[in-house]
Amino acid sequence: MKIHTEAARLFQDIGNHLLRGSFHNEFAIVLRNLGAAENREDYIDRALIEYAAASYHFEQAGHIRYQACVENNLGFLFSTIGKFADAHERLDRAQMLFTRLKDSVHLAQVDETRAHLLLAEGRVVDAEKISRRAVRTLEKGDEQSLLAEALTTHGVALARLGHHEKARSALERAIDEAQQVGDVESAGNTALDMIEELGSYLSNDDLYATVECAKMLLEKTRDMASVWRLANCACRVLSLTHASGSYPACVNWAHFSLEPEVLRYEAHFIKLALKDSGGRVTRAARLLGLSGHQYLGFILNSRHKNLLSDRTPILPRKRSFTGEQDSVSDSASETRTVRILHVEDDQTVAGVIKETLESEGWQVETCADAVQALERIASDAHYDLLLLEYELPGLNGIELLQQARALAHRRGIPVIVLSGAAVEQAVMRAGADAFLRKPKDISSVVDAIAQLLSSAEDERGSGPGDVSPSLP
Repeated sequence: MKIHTEAARLFQDIGNHLLRGSFHNEFAIVLRNLGAAENREDYIDRALIEYAAASYHFEQAGHIRYQACVENNLGFLFSTIGKFADAHERLDRAQMLFTRLKDSVHLAQVDETRAHLLLAEGRVVDAEKISRRAVRTLEKGDEQSLLAEALTTHGVALARLGHHEKARSALERAIDEAQQVGDVESAGNTALDMIEELGSYLSNDDLYATVECAKMLLEKTRDMASVWRLANCACRVLSLTHASGSYPACVNWAHFSLEPEVLRYEAHFIKLALKDSGGRVTRAARLLGLSGHQYLGFILNSRHKNLLSDRTPILPRKRSFTGEQDSVSDSASETRTVRILHVEDDQTVAGVIKETLESEGWQVETCADAVQALERIASDAHYDLLLLEYELPGLNGIELLQQARALAHRRGIPVIVLSGAAVEQAVMRAGADAFLRKPKDISSVVDAIAQLLSSAEDERGSGPGDVSPSLP
């Protein structure tokens, strides 16, 4: 995408419409694939614009076949985002252009795309009829990849109409055709279609064999949509085989444990995301569809410490009291380091948060016992913020918060309470400045702290604040 973005301005001054159409078409493919891999709707929107530009330039160049192919791609992309009327309009154009060229093979491809669109609209009978026509046409040629796609769409339509044996035959044939031309990812996704559409009608042995086939074919995929489909299908197979009370004979259940298998798959995809992101945790978290890099950091530290070496080392940044990056001036180096007292009895959570906050340049003091924490709060030690766990041995987070607020030099200190329980109202009534729900809000802890520290700095001259006598 970087290469295409940089080259875009070069093509603006080129008068050759065929070259410009080819550029916009290739750019659209890059954006479409990247949008699917990273779940970026803005990339899909840009792909639509690039495809439209490609169609225009191919039309100006008089290259009808290229224009028709682009219109077909536009129809498919519009169907995937639910813009059905736009999709039909583009497919009508593609059909008209290929009819003018008397290109029966690509007309069959348009039929397959139309059938896919009709399935999305719930018009299953029409989808079955059109996809059957596409299969019959493509069987006469040597376009195995297109035939595999048409067989898959036809198989799905047959399954939804209740013709289970015919559907299975079509889908199995689609897998074979795709494998013969080396399109293993398409074959793997068709295997997932078989589980999703025919799962309740397959034997346990067939279910297990199909999910193993999909797993093998999709082993090297980088499409996160395929990854999640594979995970969901594996869970469905387990559910179906468990409900029937019998299991495939090839599974050694005596030594099977679901948790390590799930962790193994989780580690595989985290490792792949870290590799593709160059070790950057923030980008890897986005590839995995996680809410933030802190949550991925939590997963790494708690469940997959062996993968910590795969990430790019985090270099601490010097921060001012407000959490903003210091200026280059000499006075910035003299800015006091923020000190945070974190009270948490879970060592894993404490370690993850400590590492996350210290990567921001903040100093973190961790305490696992509420009574000891109260002694530190009552002392003259300087803290800029208290981060309290609610479920603590001895005193709970609310009681610790109330004790802190009773002390004159801690009355105005910012306090954040974390809990897995729904105690937000009680926590806020007790005087907390913020409440974060574990584990989903752990990714927001840095932003919450930075905001409270910034507010504390703004009010420092007017509020009581933390009145420790001197700054380190």
